Amino acid sequence: MAGCGTAGLAAALLLHRDGHRVTLFERFDTPRPLGSGLLIQPTGQAVLRALGLEAELLARGAPVTRLIGDAAKRCVLDVRYAALKRGGVGIGVHRATLFSVLHDAVLDEGIGIETGRAIASCTGGRLHFTDSTQTGRFDLIVDAMGSRSPLVPATRPLTFGALWADLDWAGDFIPDALQQRYRRASVMAGVLPIGTPRHATGPRAALFWSLRGDRLADWRAAGLAAWKQELSTLWPATAPLLDQIADPDQLTFASYTHRTLRQPVEPGLIHIGDAWHSTSPQLGQGANMALLDAYALALGLRRARTLPDALAETIRLRRDQIQLYQLLSRLLTPVYQSDGAAIPWLRDRVMGPVSKRWPFTAAQAALVSGMVGHPLARLGLGSDA
Repeated sequence: MAGCGTAGLAAALLLHRDGHRVTLFERFDTPRPLGSGLLIQPTGQAVLRALGLEAELLARGAPVTRLIGDAAKRCVLDVRYAALKRGGVGIGVHRATLFSVLHDAVLDEGIGIETGRAIASCTGGRLHFTDSTQTGRFDLIVDAMGSRSPLVPATRPLTFGALWADLDWAGDFIPDALQQRYRRASVMAGVLPIGTPRHATGPRAALFWSLRGDRLADWRAAGLAAWKQELSTLWPATAPLLDQIADPDQLTFASYTHRTLRQPVEPGLIHIGDAWHSTSPQLGQGANMALLDAYALALGLRRARTLPDALAETIRLRRDQIQLYQLLSRLLTPVYQSDGAAIPWLRDRVMGPVSKRWPFTAAQAALVSGMVGHPLARLGLGSDA
């Protein structure tokens, strides 16, 4: 198992519990999550429930019932989980919360982790490391190293990334909503409640700011004061959050890629999570898709008699939903992260009002919750209706 992210840890647990011998390899000396906040949707929650790991996530996370986006004093996005037929909420968490829940379970079950093992390549069922050593032969190698995995072709990052900060919850924000502010599609800020991570003593918020990757150096050169002024002008309510930021190093820049491998399976090797498919963060499905992939892999191995058949079954279980969300992400990214003017104008004056009417309210909720494509029913984890 290559990679100690969400996909790798979840897959390791599932396969170990099914009786497979599993070893995790991680390039960092100490496995750790990167980034700040994320939303665990009902799909991801279902996998964690099947793993028996949902309780701490719910206890430490924050329930999110709405996604709200405003532009020029217009509400152009209002997604309500209540529109789902079966209800449900998203759970806002710090990435460290999800990581800790999975990592602790891996350690508790005695699954081996080899750290400080930077992988360079894979041939003949063996992993080759950058220090010129290699493993013995494995029946199956699972690539869960993310979008920058050395085992997949390199992909250029998307134009826009985002700066993230983990801060004390403060200010006049809706406690159960992901709120965003836009200026056209080139400027976007958001505040997500992420509950109380282990490293905190009270509720926290993830603040994010959309930024072109090629303008990161200019942002640093301009200084914090200029950025704080711009954000507080766009969204005055963020002032109590901005007051907590005194150093640029409090913000982490995340870049994103968009691609799907045509062939995620090779003899004795499968790519899952972002190593197989990665998108912009607009639909917030990355961690949830990774959990679904891990469960599909376990299910494929349970159902099939041969390894090739098991991997083919894994791909069959996941391909349709992945392709659908890849398409939707590609279509929606320019609506929220681009330098254009026409598309955000249509968003604000046409898409926004229309989206508040039935059946668009239900369609938006299904899309955001990850239910489009019926992934839970396909995996036997419940109904998506």
